[in-house]
Amino acid sequence: MIFKIKKPPIDKKNSFDRKLDRKKEILGHYNKLASKPSSWINKNDFFHSQDRSYFRFLISENLRILDIGCGNGDLLASLKPSEGIGLDISTKMIDLAKSKYSSKENPNLQFLAGDIEDEKIISELQGTFDIILLSDTVGLIDDVQNCFSSLHNLCHPDTRVIVSYFSWLWTPILVSSEALSLKRKQMPLNHLSAKDIDDLLEISDFDIIKRDWRQLIPKHLFGIGPVVNRTIATLPLMRKLCVRNYVVARSLKARRNIRPSTTIVIPCRNERGNILPAVQRLPEFNSDMEILFVEGHSSDGTLEEINRVIKEFPNKNIRVTVQDGMGKGDAVRKAFKMASNDILMILDADLTVPPEDLIKFYNAISSGKGEFINGTRFIYPMEKGAMRWLNVGGNLFFAWVFSWLLNQRFTDTLCGTKVLSKEHYKSIAKNRSYFGDFDPFGDFDLIFGATKLNLKVVEIPIRYAERTYGTTQISRFRHGLMLLRMVFFAFRKLKSL
Repeated sequence: MIFKIKKPPIDKKNSFDRKLDRKKEILGHYNKLASKPSSWINKNDFFHSQDRSYFRFLISENLRILDIGCGNGDLLASLKPSEGIGLDISTKMIDLAKSKYSSKENPNLQFLAGDIEDEKIISELQGTFDIILLSDTVGLIDDVQNCFSSLHNLCHPDTRVIVSYFSWLWTPILVSSEALSLKRKQMPLNHLSAKDIDDLLEISDFDIIKRDWRQLIPKHLFGIGPVVNRTIATLPLMRKLCVRNYVVARSLKARRNIRPSTTIVIPCRNERGNILPAVQRLPEFNSDMEILFVEGHSSDGTLEEINRVIKEFPNKNIRVTVQDGMGKGDAVRKAFKMASNDILMILDADLTVPPEDLIKFYNAISSGKGEFINGTRFIYPMEKGAMRWLNVGGNLFFAWVFSWLLNQRFTDTLCGTKVLSKEHYKSIAKNRSYFGDFDPFGDFDLIFGATKLNLKVVEIPIRYAERTYGTTQISRFRHGLMLLRMVFFAFRKLKSL
């Protein structure tokens, strides 16, 4: 007896056909959802409102935004862009968005039907964007790496790509919610973990700036949800359990590499003996350098010494101004407003940060490797007597706390040397109303502002030296209490949203 083995059916479809079939399935699915979107949105209004609120925190108003997978357009409209383009594969979703946000009443919004994986779509999108959003989109993309790579054509050096997605840890809960009709049914998605998305961005030449996790309870639950999400959900270990994941990245291909002009700001109060060494030790790392002293009402003749040094070095571009108020923060803000050049640097007049090291900061920002360059004193061993042990412990503790608050790693928040472009500083000053005039140090005004703008932070290790003239103007306990108050302030402004 001869047994015939039944061969499995041959799949005659090639990869292109299978890709086309999936695209048709996605199109049909979301076209169907477009017929009754409000019912699903209303059921999960708390989740969606929380999600939009966080996006509004991440993204300033009046920017040019591309929203890939825009759906009904609610998220894009809530961001108040100067120009917003919503793109979605579903023609009916686009029709819905157009009906909700008509071009007559919303001339800044435009909605287009199309597939982001279609090269023609990329070429038809004119110019570059400040923000490119992929909210709940990566799970449906056929080739995520190619898609990410294609976005470089839409990026300028300051473009931020923001990817949001559901945590894979929530898969059982989300699937159960769909079965119980508590959540709209989803297409089969790409099985991408947070690490997978990070890797795909990096191999596509994107530089990850920061990550965040939000919404431990995506329901209101009689007020329990908002309280938990603003407190417990933000804690270092608990936040990884949240349903919503976010990653912010920038294009490395669009990165600048220029030799911009530089203004070195030197706040000084009772630093007469350090004025001449500061000028003598500054390296000539740029052909267009400006040295701007900000004198802080000294009693030791610092202002007179600055004017003498200006006369001694007529070939150097040295200026001096007297600050209006008190404190380093006041001095820095006045100087940055007066600065003539493209790059702004702070050098403390005590010279505990070697002036010779400023070339490292300049190279980091001029090459585009960083957008906010921060010095750190805790990598290399310090000179004996450079910092008291209590100050060391306090600085390390607050660096850890602020790293958590800012979602960016800082090993030293109070190092006096910080570097950024004048254009980025203008944006920080423009958005200062969010934080207010809260910082007498000046360090956190810049750090918080840079983080709010999603700037790429790079730290440069320096060898912290003992001052050779004058005495420290730091009060350990008074300033420590001020830092504690700043922690609570930052938590309220950055975490408890």
